Amino acid sequence: MRVFQPELITLMRAVLDDAAATLPEAKRTSQMKAEIASYILASAANGERDPVALKATALSAVVECTHYSHDISPARRAV
Repeated sequence: MRVFQPELITLMRAVLDDAAATLPEAKRTSQMKAEIASYILASAANGERDPVALKATALSAVVECTHYSHDISPARRAV
């Protein structure tokens, strides 16, 4: 189990809030915020402390995972 210092927890929370604020309102779900938080935690666990890098890594991972496939009908995905 990883233990984070209070200052880092405060930083990660600010990064999460900032990252979530960049999403369209319809995408600011608790599930999406949880996904972003997990990527922020993983990056911080690997030693990343730069808020810009934490945010960029988390948002890139979320965009890569979602990649608009949910907007395409199942019939079109099969093509």
